[in-house]
Amino acid sequence: MSGTLTQKERLDYLVENFKNESNEYRRVRPPDDTEGKQRLLRCLMNVRMPKPVSTAVLAVQDSYLRGRALEKGIVNVSMIETVRESLGSTHPFADKLSIWQGDITRISADAIVNAANSQMLGCFIPMHNCIDNCIHTYAGVQLRRECSRNMNSLRLRFGDDYEQPTSVPMLTDAYNLPAKKVIHIVGPMVQYSLTLDHEEALADCYRNTLDMCRDNGLRSVAFCCISTGVFNFPNYKAAEIAVRTVSKWMEADNDSLDRIIFNVFKDEDKEYYEELLK
Repeated sequence: MSGTLTQKERLDYLVENFKNESNEYRRVRPPDDTEGKQRLLRCLMNVRMPKPVSTAVLAVQDSYLRGRALEKGIVNVSMIETVRESLGSTHPFADKLSIWQGDITRISADAIVNAANSQMLGCFIPMHNCIDNCIHTYAGVQLRRECSRNMNSLRLRFGDDYEQPTSVPMLTDAYNLPAKKVIHIVGPMVQYSLTLDHEEALADCYRNTLDMCRDNGLRSVAFCCISTGVFNFPNYKAAEIAVRTVSKWMEADNDSLDRIIFNVFKDEDKEYYEELLK
């Protein structure tokens, strides 16, 4: 059925199905306009618990999200300039490093990195603009289900109170994202002043993620700006640690990855990475 529906019909179908399974949203009247319906669908997906979903609904969701990916535009790694090409960089690994500003859910890399929280289930705040929310939205409801299964397995080993430790990555499929895999990692949260422990924990995020890529044969990875934003890590210092840690990792292992992308959203972060990699 999903293949015969238009995108508008898929959107209407998904809004009705996800709305009707929610006691809170069941009586909500969907907006008439497409953008309003898209926002409502995202809200419904954001708050949905990691429970089973029918194969029919999944088929429509997958067709819809893949269509949305095409609408937004898929960015292949080969389309992203290296810093040698974009900046004339003389960095030792200028042919393997890139800076790209935009929506990480568009990048067709072997892996993209998600700045997760310790529950590892994504962001439940409707329409929140964090990367965790965006990745879970456009991957589809299967991603939260896989994260939940992984966490349940870990709780069987480590106890019911288990939460994912800082700097320990988790690998999942990417489902309807253009990327092949998502690497979820909890960065350090700076509540008061920045400490050396925070800095080392952030460096571990990059090292451990690169190790995971190497160990799983993932040849390209797009890093978000881990721990900046609501985790309060100072942006310039975070960029400095990211560039230094990735560079040191590549000095020891320059053959495992073909491309490492520093994905930025803010102009401020783009300027910092360009300064550090020029």
